[in-house]
Amino acid sequence: MHADLIRPVSGLRVAAASALSNDYEAVFASPVPGVKIALRTENGALCDVSFIETATPDRAPRAELARRAVAQLRAYFADARSPLDLPLNLSGTAFQARVWAALRAIPAGETRQYGELARLLGSGPRAVGGACRANPIPLFVPCHRVVAAGGAGGFMGRIEGPALALKQWLLRHEQA
Repeated sequence: MHADLIRPVSGLRVAAASALSNDYEAVFASPVPGVKIALRTENGALCDVSFIETATPDRAPRAELARRAVAQLRAYFADARSPLDLPLNLSGTAFQARVWAALRAIPAGETRQYGELARLLGSGPRAVGGACRANPIPLFVPCHRVVAAGGAGGFMGRIEGPALALKQWLLRHEQA
């Protein structure tokens, strides 16, 4: 991990730390300062990955799939080329599913522009952005790899602040 990747990120998800910890099957520290990762599984598949504040207590994975998810994410943070390839339970519209499939085809270290994906999918850039915003499983469905024509674009429905700083951290980590 390069020292220049480290930048504090705070204010991600606002909720009582104890409530968040109880909602998730695993909560663990990420290498991003101020950010923990929380996840849920359902019916043998990963269904939610959230970036949350560090005040949330850690929770050891309770199930085998959650243990595998934590292990894969830790491997990704050690080496951005490590595969994130667990079964996913993605719930969304047919269009969102098409966007999410296109996102999963973007390799680590590369980016695509919203407009580029929109042309590929026969849609508009804002619709692609909306599907990225609705993505319940970031990192495994790498919406952070989609950028605007003139810069990073948004992340998690925001165009500035901690969410955008997290996207920029992830792109630097992947050297995209």
